[in-house]
Amino acid sequence: MKFSNTTLSLSKGLSHQAVTLARQIATAAVAATCLLALPASAADEPKGNVEAAKSKVSMCIGCHGIVGYKASFPEVYSVPKIAGQNDKYLQVALRAYASGERTHPTMDAIAKSLSAQDIADLAAYYSSLK
Repeated sequence: MKFSNTTLSLSKGLSHQAVTLARQIATAAVAATCLLALPASAADEPKGNVEAAKSKVSMCIGCHGIVGYKASFPEVYSVPKIAGQNDKYLQVALRAYASGERTHPTMDAIAKSLSAQDIADLAAYYSSLK
């Protein structure tokens, strides 16, 4: 239910200044809550480790490691080359598959099995390839 300043002031016996102050406090509380909901800063994100990724790439090379490979599930399509791709792009893409924002049956399952460190490691590894 929405009240005007006048209605709220009259019904609660509050002055215009008190209503304004209450709204400012409520706005500040909402803003603080929103800030807490923001993703962790870049400093809190795991740093990718190319060497650690070498033990994790087996799930990727079957499709992304074959030049010109076309998969047939769920339909025939060319599998994108990820070697040399931008680190941040790879991380964003994997997180999007894991969250369901981006979807493909195989990638959804793989991305959901990865930790934040796995994603950082794989992105570092593939971005280091040319």
